[in-house]
Amino acid sequence: MIMQKISESIKKFVSIQKLGYVATISEDGTPNLSPKGTIIAWDENTLAFADIRSPNTMKNLENNPNLEINVVDPLLRKGFRFKGKGTIIKNGQTYDAILHHYRENGIKSPIGGIVLVAVSEIREVTSPLYDQGFSEEEIKKKWKKYFLDL
Repeated sequence: MIMQKISESIKKFVSIQKLGYVATISEDGTPNLSPKGTIIAWDENTLAFADIRSPNTMKNLENNPNLEINVVDPLLRKGFRFKGKGTIIKNGQTYDAILHHYRENGIKSPIGGIVLVAVSEIREVTSPLYDQGFSEEEIKKKWKKYFLDL
């Protein structure tokens, strides 16, 4: 199912997960994937993330604003794919508000800029195990055991 808006439940999911992966397109047309621990749902149409250590991501977005962000719960094997266009901001009211949000939530690293992502498409991601009839609890238990046994 394709969704257009970031619902309150998706916003909460993104907030809880804390880590997502941002895919951009390099100058040579190859993909660039970078983990981001600052992804937030800013409003029903916008995600944001901070430029803390993202020189390639920022360079790629300056050349081509298209991106995809994946946020997936590693235990439940469920999540969301967000497609959109990124805009880098380094000042202004929205920048100040998002920076304040990060600081209030304990992010102390220097922030070089903030990327606002105008989300055009949201798709749910689920593991094929759900297709085989496994419940969330069974999948969660399986992956908890896996990570505890490492």
